[in-house]
Amino acid sequence: MIGIDLFSGAGGMSLGARLAGITPCIVAEHDRHAGETYLHNHGRPSVFFNDDIRKFEKLPITRKSEIVLFGGPPCQGFSTSNQRNRSKSNLNNWLFKEFLRIVSLYMPEWVVFENVKGFVETEGGFFVRMIGEELTGLGYSFAQAILNAVDYGVPQNRQRFFIVASLGERAFEFPQAHRGGAVCVRDAIFDLPELNNGASTCFLPYVAEPTTSYAYSLRGSQIGCTNHLVSRNSSQVLERYAYIPQGANWESIPEKMMGNYKDVRRCHTGIYRRLAEDQPSVVLGNFRKNMLIHPRQNRGLSVREAARLQSFPDWYHFKGSIGFQQQQVGNAVPPLLAKAIFDKIVSA
Repeated sequence: MIGIDLFSGAGGMSLGARLAGITPCIVAEHDRHAGETYLHNHGRPSVFFNDDIRKFEKLPITRKSEIVLFGGPPCQGFSTSNQRNRSKSNLNNWLFKEFLRIVSLYMPEWVVFENVKGFVETEGGFFVRMIGEELTGLGYSFAQAILNAVDYGVPQNRQRFFIVASLGERAFEFPQAHRGGAVCVRDAIFDLPELNNGASTCFLPYVAEPTTSYAYSLRGSQIGCTNHLVSRNSSQVLERYAYIPQGANWESIPEKMMGNYKDVRRCHTGIYRRLAEDQPSVVLGNFRKNMLIHPRQNRGLSVREAARLQSFPDWYHFKGSIGFQQQQVGNAVPPLLAKAIFDKIVSA
């Protein structure tokens, strides 16, 4: 099978596809830095479209294979934490129409649409119904579900919405959740080097042996890995970190230390959250802005730690400045979650 990856970002879905035996041949991504990361890790596909998706026109595929078209249009406008832009009036909320337009150009055997859980709820389900109607009109049958990445070997509670469509009447059943306990934060990142606030040395050798099968699988045969970058927080922020136990958030900080907030009671529950080492991570999202805290060290998460919590292997190198790297990791579809979907398609 070959793949068409739309809105590819740094390549989380493409990596999941490759792990399932699908080769991405056409890739479209507008952001230059995410595109640089994609090319560095995947190599150049037959077509790499690094421009506005609205300018994309059909390009020929010479290889005779079943096509799986997949992608996740920008999701910020559908997030439950972004109530201001969760409406039909937000133009970015309509980019899924470009996804459907390209489906109609290629008429692939399989289609995988991914987005945040909030996509289902926005405008009373208006967008979900529209996608279903258009796919049906093109001759596809489809199934839809909300999956939690933690159920597929990812050490993170991250719920995502999927539509999987097949051309014709081939039925699709979503993968069953893995049996056994969830992978926790300690399993995922505690073999990585200790870092300081504002750490900026990209490559570091491993200093401890992996103690879990999860860490071992992501390390492979490498002697070290990259992206050990941490945002530099002010001394005021670091003082706040010290008050927060594992699993708690900003509410553990003395109110007198939160004076720069106009109304501290309106802070989001995800702000200043210290990860609990014996549990899966909370959803990463914009982990720099939310100031997610390392379980034991008074600092934010490094890019590599966040990548581990997303199930990216250690050889996967993120490009651009630290801010762009953080955005790429936070926006990505966890590769192991994507692989679970693609495995079911390959075996259908």
